[in-house]
Amino acid sequence: MRVAIVTESFLPSVNGVTHSVMRVLEHLRDRGDDAVVVAPSSNGQVPRTYAGFPVVPAPSANLPGYPDLPFGFPTSLRLEEVFEDFRPDVVHVAAPISMGHKAIMVANRMDLPSVAIYQTEYASFASRYWMHRAQPVIWWRVRASHSLATMTLAPSSYTRQVLVNRGIPRVGLWGRGVDTTRFHPAKRDDAWRRTVAPGGERIIGYVGRLAAEKQVEDLAVLADLPNTRLVVVGHGPTREELEQRLPTAHFTGQLTGEHLPRVLASMDVFVHPGELETFCQSIQEALASGVPAVAPAKGGPIDLIDPSHTGWLYPPGDLATLRSQVQDLVGDDRKRHAFSRAARAAVRGRTWDEVCARLVEHYQAAIRAHGVQRVG
Repeated sequence: MRVAIVTESFLPSVNGVTHSVMRVLEHLRDRGDDAVVVAPSSNGQVPRTYAGFPVVPAPSANLPGYPDLPFGFPTSLRLEEVFEDFRPDVVHVAAPISMGHKAIMVANRMDLPSVAIYQTEYASFASRYWMHRAQPVIWWRVRASHSLATMTLAPSSYTRQVLVNRGIPRVGLWGRGVDTTRFHPAKRDDAWRRTVAPGGERIIGYVGRLAAEKQVEDLAVLADLPNTRLVVVGHGPTREELEQRLPTAHFTGQLTGEHLPRVLASMDVFVHPGELETFCQSIQEALASGVPAVAPAKGGPIDLIDPSHTGWLYPPGDLATLRSQVQDLVGDDRKRHAFSRAARAAVRGRTWDEVCARLVEHYQAAIRAHGVQRVG
C-alpha cells in the first residue's frame, strides 16, 4: 500500500497528532508499505525523513498565542505535485483544518480516496483563546473538510457523536495505542520519589501541554490536600502563570525518552483536568504505568477510565468532586493498589500494532468505498 500522510503537526512539535502519525509511519514501515509525509516546516526544523520515508516541508506560521504549534499552508499545486509523483492508494489527513482541508480537496480532484483523522477540538480551542466569534467559522471548515473525505475516523465514542450531531457523514472509530513495554509499573523509581516527596507524600501528577485548553490551573483545588505533592510534567505558553498559581507544585518541564515513563510510573494518582480531549493519550499511558486516573466525564476519557475500577470521572467543572475523588485514592492504599492493577490490565491489549492494523483495514475500506462511489 502507498499512503500519503498530510499532517497539521509533526516533529519537532510533540503532541497527540505528531505522536500518532509517528506510530502509523513505523507500522507502515514494518509492513513493507510505502509512505510520504507532508508537514509544516517549523522554521526549517522538520526532519527530512522519518521511519525511512521522505518528509515534504510545507510553508508554515505559528498559531497566534501558541508559538509551539505551527500550521502549514502549502499551495494546491504543490500538493498535486506530491500526489502525482508518489501516486498514493489513499491519502491520510491528520487533524485537517488548514493544509489538511486543502489536501482533501486536492485528493477529490485527483480521484483519490481520503481518510480524515479527527484529533483536535479546533472550535473549542478558539473559545479558550478568546476567539469566540471564530467558532462558527471553524466548525464550517471542519464540516466542509470531513464531509469531503471518503471516511472520517474519530478517536472516541463521545467525539464521534459530536461529529455526527454536527452533520458530518461516514464517521467511524479509530482509537490510539499505547506502548505497554515503555510504560510499565516496574519503572516506578523510589529514589526519584524521595527527591520530590521526601516526607513520603502521595504524588498527584499531570502530564501534557501547559496551555489554556488543558485547564491545568484546576489542579489548584488539590494543592492543599494533606500528605500529597503535586507534580506537573510538560511545557507550554502558560507555564509561568501556572508556577505562580501552583507555587507548591514540582514542575519538571517536558520529559522525553525513559525519563517520562519513569516519572509517570512513580506517581500515585494521575489527574487530567482538560475538558477538550478527543482521546487523551497521557491517561492511557498512566493506566499502562499502573496509575489510576481522574478526569472530567467528557470526551476521550469516558472511553478510557472505568469508574470505580481504573479511576474516576467527575462532572465537568465540578472541582469539589475532583478533589474528593483524588482524596479518596490518595487516602486509601488498598483501593489505590486495586485500581492500579485494574488500570494496567485494562490497556494491556491496546498496542500500537493492533491499533495501526485496524487503521490499515480502514484504509482498505476507504479504497473500496471510493471505488464503489466512482462506479456509481
